[in-house]
Amino acid sequence: MKKGKIYLVPVTLGNEDFNQVIPGPVLSVTRSLRVFAVEDLRSARRYLRLIDRNFPIDDSVFLELNEHTAEENIVHYLDHAMDGSDIGIMSEAGVPGLADPGAKLVAAAHRKKLKVVPLTGPSSIVLALISSGLNGQNFTFNGYLPVKPAERNARLRDLERKAREGYAQIFMETPYRNQKMLESVLQTCSGDTKLCIAADITLPGETISTMTISEWRKNIPSIGGHLVVFILQ
Repeated sequence: MKKGKIYLVPVTLGNEDFNQVIPGPVLSVTRSLRVFAVEDLRSARRYLRLIDRNFPIDDSVFLELNEHTAEENIVHYLDHAMDGSDIGIMSEAGVPGLADPGAKLVAAAHRKKLKVVPLTGPSSIVLALISSGLNGQNFTFNGYLPVKPAERNARLRDLERKAREGYAQIFMETPYRNQKMLESVLQTCSGDTKLCIAADITLPGETISTMTISEWRKNIPSIGGHLVVFILQ
């Protein structure tokens, strides 16, 4: 029996106008799938109905894949592919596998010699980096930093040290803690360190700006509640 493929299915970063950010052939592949491993069931179903109001939700299989999913369940998810069905992995936002539990299923698929197919779509991390003017040759994605102020500030000092060695340092925070993160960056980092704040990428209110810490201190933006990627160098 022919084995199914594992498709890395991109979604929008929050905007309703999916045709602006998702290529037509990718939409066609997504609409053809009937088995999905998803980070959030509700948002996955909502997205599928967004790109096809008649999408057969009730005739599709949804496998929950998040940080709470047990490893043994992840392996069993691939039974669908071993039986010949293609599987689409969907992140909560953007492309799967970056700061996303979908990487665990991809790793398991490689172990089973299943074909993994990445589909083109938006990544806030990549889009922020290439539009920052900072080093796209050498960079590190650090995910989420510690929540406790002392630990967060120590981590920021470490990232700044690495940034001064020529490696752009990318990190994120949850929308409701973005303002606190920015305050920590401005208080902890040196005035001549560069900071890119990329907010709401691909959305109507998108703003991407790179300035020194000293310049940011003169005009502190309000970014609480927004989807933000920070880059230091």
